[in-house]
Amino acid sequence: MFAKNLKKPIFTGSKIIDEDNNPLQIILVDDSNNDHSIAPVNLDRRPIRLDIVALHGDFPSGDKWSSDEFDRNIVKERDGKRPLLAGEVTLTMRNGVGTIGDIEFTDNSSWIRSRKFKIGVRVAKGSSDQGVAVCEAMTEAFNVRDHRGELYKKHHPPMLEDDVWRLEKIGKDGAFHKKLSAENINTVQDFLKLSVVDLDRLRQILGQGMSDKMWDVTYKHARECTLGNKLYIHRGPNILLTLNPICEVMEAAINGQVFSNEEALNQLNIKKLARQAYSKWDFLEVIERKTNEVPLLTQGHTMDQQYGANHYHTIEINKSYQQNGYALERSPNNLEMINEGYITTTPMEFGVCFNVTGSSSQSHMNPFENPHLR
Repeated sequence: MFAKNLKKPIFTGSKIIDEDNNPLQIILVDDSNNDHSIAPVNLDRRPIRLDIVALHGDFPSGDKWSSDEFDRNIVKERDGKRPLLAGEVTLTMRNGVGTIGDIEFTDNSSWIRSRKFKIGVRVAKGSSDQGVAVCEAMTEAFNVRDHRGELYKKHHPPMLEDDVWRLEKIGKDGAFHKKLSAENINTVQDFLKLSVVDLDRLRQILGQGMSDKMWDVTYKHARECTLGNKLYIHRGPNILLTLNPICEVMEAAINGQVFSNEEALNQLNIKKLARQAYSKWDFLEVIERKTNEVPLLTQGHTMDQQYGANHYHTIEINKSYQQNGYALERSPNNLEMINEGYITTTPMEFGVCFNVTGSSSQSHMNPFENPHLR
C-alpha cells in the first residue's frame, strides 16, 4: 500500500510527492490480521523488486482484482511520446518499506477514458515473493494537467512573496491585476498590508467590478497566507511599534505605556502610527523570529487569538542594540526609555530568539477502511 495520499494538483514534468511533501513511500502490510495492522512486514529480510506503473483511473470496478486485471489496466504512452512515467520506475523494498525517489508524468490524463490516472505498484517479474501472495498497491485517482497550467495556478495557502494574481478571483494580467499593479500592489503581502491599514482604499482600487461575493473569496484566500518568521519595528520619539508582516500591530510602547495587540486595535493614535509605519515600510528594522513554528493567519483571527495574548506582547527589551533608536526595558508595569539602540528577547518558554537586522522591502489512510488505497 501507499503510506499516504498524493499531493495535488499534479502537473506533467513535476515530481510527484505525498501530502506531507515527502517522497512516496510503499509499505508491505499483512491484510490477514483481524486488527488490520499497517505495520510493515519483513519477509525473511529479503529485498523485493517493485515496478511502478500508470493505471486507468477507473480501475478497479470493485474492491478486488486479479494480477492479470491489474496488468491489463496499465496505461502506456501515446504513439510517438516518451514513456508515460519517467524517473524511478523500479525500486527495491527492504524490511517492508520502499521509497520512490523521483517520478513524474510526461503526458496529461485528458486522452484516456476516465480522464484520470492512478499510480500502481506490483512485484517485479522474477522477484522472489517468498511464496506469499503480494497484492498490488494503487493510489487514488487523479488528473494530470499540462505543466503550462502550473504557471497560472493559485497557491493554497498563498505566500507573502507570491504575485498578487495568485489570489482567487484575480487573474494574471486581468483587470484587477492591472488596477493593483498601477498602485504598486504587486504581492500578496502588499495586498494584505493595505487591507490592514486602509481596507476602503483597497476596495476602491479594485472597483465595482469586484462584487462583495468575489471580494469575500479573494480576502479569505489572502488571509490564509503563511506569515513566516519576521516582525517589523517602527520607532520614533517615545514610541516603538512591533508589527507583523502585514502591518498589524502586535505591541505598541508610547510614552512608557505598553499596549497589547487587542488594546492597540481600539487606539486611533496607534492606528495612525501603523499607517506611518506602512508608508515607511522599506525602512523598518526587521526582527527574525527563530522558531520551528510557522504561523498561519486565518480569516478573522489575530495573532493573539492563535498563539495566546502573551505570545508576542510579552516581548522584553533588556539590552542596547548599538544603532540609532531607543532601548526599552520592561518593568512590571511599564516600558521605560533608557538609551539609544535596542535588542529584543522573549521568555524561554516559547523557545524563541530574536535577532535585529536591517530591513529589506520586501492520512495516513488505512487501506482496509478505503479499498481504493489497497
